[in-house]
Amino acid sequence: MDLSFSYFIQEVTSNPAMMVTVLLTLGVIFVNGWTDAPNAIATCIGTRSMGVRSAIMTSAVFNFLGVLVMTHINSSVASTISNMVDFGGNTHEAMIALCAALFSIVVYSVAAARFGIPTSESHSLIAGLSGAAIAMHNGLEGINMAEWVKVLYGLVLSLALDFAIGWIFCKLLTIICVNMDRRKANCVFQGGQIVGAAAMSFMHGAQDGQKFIGVLFLGMAFCNGQSSVSGMIIPVWLMLLCSATMGIGTSVGGEKIIKSVGMDMVKLEKYQGFAADMSAALCLLFSSLFGIPVSTTHTKTSAIMGVGAVKRLSAINFGVVKDMMLTWIFTFPGCGLISYVMAKIFMAIF
Repeated sequence: MDLSFSYFIQEVTSNPAMMVTVLLTLGVIFVNGWTDAPNAIATCIGTRSMGVRSAIMTSAVFNFLGVLVMTHINSSVASTISNMVDFGGNTHEAMIALCAALFSIVVYSVAAARFGIPTSESHSLIAGLSGAAIAMHNGLEGINMAEWVKVLYGLVLSLALDFAIGWIFCKLLTIICVNMDRRKANCVFQGGQIVGAAAMSFMHGAQDGQKFIGVLFLGMAFCNGQSSVSGMIIPVWLMLLCSATMGIGTSVGGEKIIKSVGMDMVKLEKYQGFAADMSAALCLLFSSLFGIPVSTTHTKTSAIMGVGAVKRLSAINFGVVKDMMLTWIFTFPGCGLISYVMAKIFMAIF
């Protein structure tokens, strides 16, 4: 398969199927930057360490860098997503099914964002791809369970482990800083929160950017009559395209989600926000290096809950947590069902 940028442009302008696939994938990347990336900066805004627009622009820049740098260093997360399902040898039908999966992500994520509830586009993507694969094969044989195991590991990692890391990190800070002057400590942690927000944004790009690069890469292969991207090297121009799209999506905002995560779930102080950011960024770095796809939404919110629990469990607004968790639980059946139905419709039409 020709992976040059000039060939890509030629295919997009001359092949309607390729154009639809690319537009849907870039649309999902944009929505991810708009609805998921705000989690990265929610705490620094909630503690008033940064203004909303400054934080959003900082996040946009570091999301861009995260996709570009980490994919260049280690693209194993993108490979995991590409290998998760087997759409069969009919690349035309596989491409239609992939478009159905992308369509389900946009519908589900935008609907949740209207209520200010952060969704996991990572798990929406996995559910959508799986629903499309089931529609293609009329059964579960199209799903690569070995790769699904990585998703289950990532789910446990992003919930249980990051809660624990957040609690431990915050507890250590309270012990170390117990005798510090409160004003000086707040100044230190305000700067630390800016660093933490940048680190979280970078790792969000590293994780979620790679996932959607993998999808776009797979879609390009389908349009060229190939059913797999195994052994192919992701070109730099593709990294740049996905990085820029996610950065633009992040720059749009997502204020409702920022309020839900950074203000409503737990009332954070600056040292707590710093602990949550660094704990979540560390977990995402570990996951990216080992090729485990995790949800940045789950990772960040779990860290915030762990930090809030240091004082007392009642510091956590479990009403907000319940709404988020219900949305997460319904992600798999919801996106899977939408993708399944749309794949059947697309196959009947095309």
